[in-house]
Amino acid sequence: MAEKDQTPTYPLAPTNGYVRSDEEAAGSELSKELCRKKRMKCLAYAVAFAVFQTGVILIFSLTVMKIKNPKFRVRSASFETFEVVASNPSFNLRMNAELGVKNTNFGHYKFDNSTITFFYKGVQVGSAIVPNARAKARSTKKFNVVVDLSSTGVPSNSELGSDLDSGILPLSSQSNLKGKVELMKVMKKKKSVDMNCTMELNISTKELRHLTCK
Repeated sequence: MAEKDQTPTYPLAPTNGYVRSDEEAAGSELSKELCRKKRMKCLAYAVAFAVFQTGVILIFSLTVMKIKNPKFRVRSASFETFEVVASNPSFNLRMNAELGVKNTNFGHYKFDNSTITFFYKGVQVGSAIVPNARAKARSTKKFNVVVDLSSTGVPSNSELGSDLDSGILPLSSQSNLKGKVELMKVMKKKKSVDMNCTMELNISTKELRHLTCK
């Protein structure tokens, strides 16, 4: 009877193998997802770096590497000799003029010898040599030249008498500088600079006023 009551038992099928396969599959999928995210992140970094590099190069090209024309002008003047005769219209002046070369480039501007010429209503009344020099990067080179101004060549039928009576002598100046802008001792570019200034000499105060340069 005891033998009849015994129920046969069978060994359970092992389940460890199926569990391990599911875990491995999940781990594989997770690893692929992580690799994909890592590749996407690396790609995003590469694109961002390329955009940054392009921006830096563009800014560098538009600022540092862009070469502009320097500006050359008369800044002020004082007088050593000041002889003005209104009754017999004439003038004889020795002017100490301060000139300036403004260089806005990131490289220095080296210019050659030149000449500055002064006019009274289109008639040349004086000139002086502009010595060669160098305007440093992002700065203004200031220097002085002595100019003798004389009305000797002014026609007798000019308006000089009425101008001297009014106390205002209109003058203008012209010059041209030729030189080179040098960037980082590698890049050199020729630049020619024109001066075209107008001014008025106040005879009573012996001062230049309304100085305008183009």
